[in-house]
Amino acid sequence: MGLDTTHDCWHGSYSAFAIWRKKLAEAANIPLDLMEGHFEDPPAGMLHPVAQEYLASRIWRWLPISWDSLKPDILHVLLHHSDCDGDIPAEQCAPLADRLEALLPAVNDDTAGKLWREATVRFITGLRLAAGLGEAVEFH
Repeated sequence: MGLDTTHDCWHGSYSAFAIWRKKLAEAANIPLDLMEGHFEDPPAGMLHPVAQEYLASRIWRWLPISWDSLKPDILHVLLHHSDCDGDIPAEQCAPLADRLEALLPAVNDDTAGKLWREATVRFITGLRLAAGLGEAVEFH
């Protein structure tokens, strides 16, 4: 069981999809761990009470970062998308493919980075196919 999309964009585990999106966010200098839906307060007792109070009053009150702050960056469509359902509308496919293509040079060059780059190219190819057909990329 995993994530499958139409147009051959992605077929793989949910965890791999999450890691891939994190790599894309890093390449785009987006703090994904601080964004809505990804940010988590540290468990109670993990920090010294003084540190906990300081962070709560100075930093955490501004978190999580709203996805609206990323608009008009089309990348938010992919980073904030559900990993198990929904779709990327046809009209967003080509702009998202362009954005992902621009990120390719920033994807890590190590062995694992090659896998993420290949996954990105596959996603771009699927997005371009969907855009050409005027179809949405569906997540299942």
